[in-house]
Amino acid sequence: MSVLTQTVGATLDLPDIGTGRRRRARRRLVGISALSVLVIGLGFGMLMLGQTIYPVADVVAVLFGHDVPGASFTVGTLRIPRAVTGVLAGVAFGIAGSTFQTMLRNPLASPDVIGITSGASAAAVLSLVVLHLSSGLTTLFALVVGIATAAAIYLAARGGEATGGRLILIGIGIGAMLDSVVAFLIQRAAEWDVPAAMRWLTGSLNGSRMEDLPPLVGAVVVLVPVVLVLSRSLSALELGDASATALGVRVDRTRVLLIVSAVALACVATATTGPIAFVAFLAGPIAQRIVGAGSSLVIPSALVGACLVLAADLLGQFAFDTRFPVGVITGILGAPYLLFLLFRMNRLGGSS
Repeated sequence: MSVLTQTVGATLDLPDIGTGRRRRARRRLVGISALSVLVIGLGFGMLMLGQTIYPVADVVAVLFGHDVPGASFTVGTLRIPRAVTGVLAGVAFGIAGSTFQTMLRNPLASPDVIGITSGASAAAVLSLVVLHLSSGLTTLFALVVGIATAAAIYLAARGGEATGGRLILIGIGIGAMLDSVVAFLIQRAAEWDVPAAMRWLTGSLNGSRMEDLPPLVGAVVVLVPVVLVLSRSLSALELGDASATALGVRVDRTRVLLIVSAVALACVATATTGPIAFVAFLAGPIAQRIVGAGSSLVIPSALVGACLVLAADLLGQFAFDTRFPVGVITGILGAPYLLFLLFRMNRLGGSS
């Protein structure tokens, strides 16, 4: 009887696994809720602030289609496209970066670090300064070249460990070559095409228009659900191919779908806003800090990406005497983290 009592008592003393799960779920819910509120608040800040500051009531009235003198044009025609573009581009960059970092198990494996957005940028600049294509064709061209760049990086890395440092180093090299192509195109471009191309290359929401949004809206609406459906398999891929296969994941098909979806999101966002630096690189790690490890980062990364773009654009517009494009601010924020990450990985003697 005493042995049975001791056994039952020991069992009752074991940590409650359910409590840990509930704690993680609660942290995730609180984190996602806070990020959602922050995105809404930053979005309203984008709509309210400017040379003329409009109250929330006027902004809400414009959003519901009412005619408000002055605000209808300024908010409805100028600020809403800018805010919507910022949110959608942030979502696209955030999900793309998080997907690559999780799938390749390396925080450096972001589309803007390994050269994929450089391919889209080269295609877009060629469209802007040489071919003079429409915005829709520019997006399509950037998407095709971005996917081709990702395929070239993957094929070049297949001789070694494609999910490790080899792929990242090859991607950085290809990205450097494509950046040289961009520099050559800018140098040879007509004088009147250079300012627009340079503004675009910094990553900017200036001049955002509703008619330029359909490709980005379509990419987010179609591809984000694909990544969400595959998020469980994405978490399994983080454990390695053998473990993912043992868990029933069709590794090759899942990896191809995730790569195509993430590349398409990054390339379409790049074609719309330009290469906004480090949003894809920062969104995943920040999201993981907020919601914790062990759960899907797709939705948190999307929200963090949107917050980064909106907050950086507000800072660029109003925090300094001179107005800066959003890409300049995100570059200032992201570069120190990249240096810190490289320093830490060097101290550890490998990838983290």
